[in-house]
Amino acid sequence: MPKYKITDIFFDLDHTLWDFDANSALAFDKLIAKHKLPVSLSDFLEIYEPINSQYWVDYAKGTKTKDEVKFNRLRDTFKSLNIDVSQELIEVLADEYLDFLKKESILMDGTIEILDYLKPKYRLHILTNGFAEVQSDKMRHSGIEDYFDLMITSEEIGKLKPHPDVFRHALQQAGVFAHNTYMIGDNLKSDILGAKNMGMHVVHYDPENKSDIDKKIIPRISHLAALKEIL
Repeated sequence: MPKYKITDIFFDLDHTLWDFDANSALAFDKLIAKHKLPVSLSDFLEIYEPINSQYWVDYAKGTKTKDEVKFNRLRDTFKSLNIDVSQELIEVLADEYLDFLKKESILMDGTIEILDYLKPKYRLHILTNGFAEVQSDKMRHSGIEDYFDLMITSEEIGKLKPHPDVFRHALQQAGVFAHNTYMIGDNLKSDILGAKNMGMHVVHYDPENKSDIDKKIIPRISHLAALKEIL
């Protein structure tokens, strides 16, 4: 247990509390149906998901812009599927996807249970790399907005987790020292190592048990309810 009193808990949003994969699939299903795109959802996602993941890696490195992520991930997907889609339609699809996405409300298993448990004990905050214009809506539509004191996006700083400036800004906004906080997230590099390097306590949310790092070095859980054993 930390020797300092823990007062504040920072959560990542996508893939940690809000089920990005399930909600994204629902949004694309609606988009494909609306525009009568000649592709099945499963075939689309098979191509899109690795392309999207790579764009986010590049975005975090600063080698891709937000607009490149937003539009070019779709352009590259349709190109790989040999589906002719105009740039004009790409822009429409990109905007509509985000609009559909932010209204979906599937949460990771155990989210409400653990937030109900933590809320009376700590100040809770969101620290996310996701696009600022949709993150608040995601929280509102999924019913978790009122659990959190702060919702901080990396766009506010102009850098993405794991850059130390993101965590430094979050700590300043919350008015708290790193050693009085925990960061909980699914991304080992962006969430966990970034926060740990700043002196925050960390818990890696790893529902598929992919990590092989010793739990004594990086505490790890596969279900959010397991946080009750730590906090």
